[in-house]
Amino acid sequence: QVQLVESGGGLVQAGGSLRLSCAVSGSTFSSYSMGWFRQAPGKEREFVVVIRWSGDKYYADSVKGRFTIARGNAKNSVDLQMNSLKPEDTAVYYCAADPSARIVPTEAMYAYWGQGSQVTVSS
Repeated sequence: QVQLVESGGGLVQAGGSLRLSCAVSGSTFSSYSMGWFRQAPGKEREFVVVIRWSGDKYYADSVKGRFTIARGNAKNSVDLQMNSLKPEDTAVYYCAADPSARIVPTEAMYAYWGQGSQVTVSS
């Protein structure tokens, strides 16, 4: 049973930074692609970023240059460093895993999901 648990969300002022972490258990973590998605109130869940086992990364245009994804195989985790946060970044952020190790922005391709972590950016 693969389990993903997010941590690190919270409240921050615009221009500030937050770091989200996703701890993975019950899988061959190093061979998966790991992604982050987010869902703002009243909106559909949207893609943020994905990292492949090879280190390849793909960012949504809305976060490029501000967010950075990194994985530490030894720690079985993936982190999302979020800088220069904007009020429109406010959302519940979800960690997701794709056992097929693709780089895709489509949530249907991800088999495993965390419970979500709230990020609120005040203006």
